[in-house]
Amino acid sequence: MESNRKPVTLQLLLAVGTAVFGSFQFGYNTGVINAPQSIIENFYNETWTARYSESIPENSLTTLWSVSVSMFSVGGIFGSFSVGLFVNLLGRRNSMLLANILVFVAAALMGFSKLAASWELLIIGRLVVGLYSGLSTGFVPMYIGEIAPTSLRGALGTLHQLGIVVGILIAQIFGIDSIMGNRTMWPVLLGFTCIPAVIQCALLPFCPESPRFLLINHNEENKARSVLKKLRGTDDVGDDIQEMKEESRLMAMEKQVTIPELFRSPLYRQPLLIAVMLQLSQQFSGINAVFYYSTSIFKKAGVSQPVYATIGAGVVNTVFTVVSLFVVERAGRRSLHLIGLGGMAVSAVCMTVAMSLSGQVPAMSYVSIVAIFVFVAFFEIGPGPIPWFIVAELFSQGPRPSAVAVAGFSNWTANFIVAMCFQPVEQLTGQYVFIIFTILLVIFFIFTYFKVPETKGQTFDEISAGFRQNAASGADKYSQNEQNTTGSDSQL
Repeated sequence: MESNRKPVTLQLLLAVGTAVFGSFQFGYNTGVINAPQSIIENFYNETWTARYSESIPENSLTTLWSVSVSMFSVGGIFGSFSVGLFVNLLGRRNSMLLANILVFVAAALMGFSKLAASWELLIIGRLVVGLYSGLSTGFVPMYIGEIAPTSLRGALGTLHQLGIVVGILIAQIFGIDSIMGNRTMWPVLLGFTCIPAVIQCALLPFCPESPRFLLINHNEENKARSVLKKLRGTDDVGDDIQEMKEESRLMAMEKQVTIPELFRSPLYRQPLLIAVMLQLSQQFSGINAVFYYSTSIFKKAGVSQPVYATIGAGVVNTVFTVVSLFVVERAGRRSLHLIGLGGMAVSAVCMTVAMSLSGQVPAMSYVSIVAIFVFVAFFEIGPGPIPWFIVAELFSQGPRPSAVAVAGFSNWTANFIVAMCFQPVEQLTGQYVFIIFTILLVIFFIFTYFKVPETKGQTFDEISAGFRQNAASGADKYSQNEQNTTGSDSQL
């Protein structure tokens, strides 16, 4: 464990900041579809009328809109599952650079959809930018986790989530009617996603490749040492090199781990279960129901200016991500995740009560706003940032790419389910829809309390060693039970 905090160098800030543009893209494209919903729905109706000489049926419009929202998650599912293929072949930095091709394609498809009078282009564009975002949610936390010093890994890992929430906030602000959320400018709003891609492409060549990838995957110790000296701002990088060599030695025994091997091996069973459950706790907490549909939620709660309430939620989102950035290395991952899940569960109950009473008591619309703001705040304290970077902490270099791919696949699949099903479920359950999320939050709280270890301040090898010990002790118990059973059988 490191006792001295390493300095944050300019090279480290440049590398982390450039990588986080990928996180920004994910957030921007999560939030961008929310504010101009009614305007884009009008575009669908006008296009439908021009094609079929009748207005679009209500059910068809709801389905088309749900597909437009959720296609982003479908792309994310495929992208997240391809992370291991790219990072092992091209490296972490080059993978981020190449993936931006997808952003330019998506921006063109979405930006010209109105001109082409084609909702199909918009939906395909959402799929393609989702594919990029799925890759990015694997690339960014992995890259940051591998270049950050152990003492700063949690804080710097939180920047991935900060990039996401800033992206959501910018999308919400740009989506205001007077800026780009209007009948004329909404294609520009969707196509704006190419601007961060241009900036990232310009900066990535000045960023180093992951020293872990260089040393462990390519056995290029001199290059890894040179990169570490720049990242750490010191020539004394012997401890880092030694830690990587030890990890490389262990990896030589376990080799590169494929996804099927990850599921078969008892050694990875516990960390994989934890990684997947943490990702599910993030998505099934109900947060994306708020991000995707907050404007309509605020409308139903009786809020007169729902767009500004949505932006308010985005501001709260950003502020509390910054709070998490400063406390994650003090309070620890597990503690913050528990606090976040518990606070969200209580907020969801308050939200349900306020929304159910808003018809009888007008002041309850303000309680709904506060409840949603508190819900978002608790999300960013724990369930927002922690699942992304803890996956990279739970696995050594060999299984890490496959584990990140499986965790990302779980996250995006849950994201898709929420995006596709929230509106139909809400139509069935009305204001009680968040009770479903409350039950899930309680389940995830119990799981975290009993199963998730604290990883604060530990090296990758120390964390892996803990799981190896647990797996070995589990295997010993199994073997002992087998012997007892055999002994009993022979006595019979």
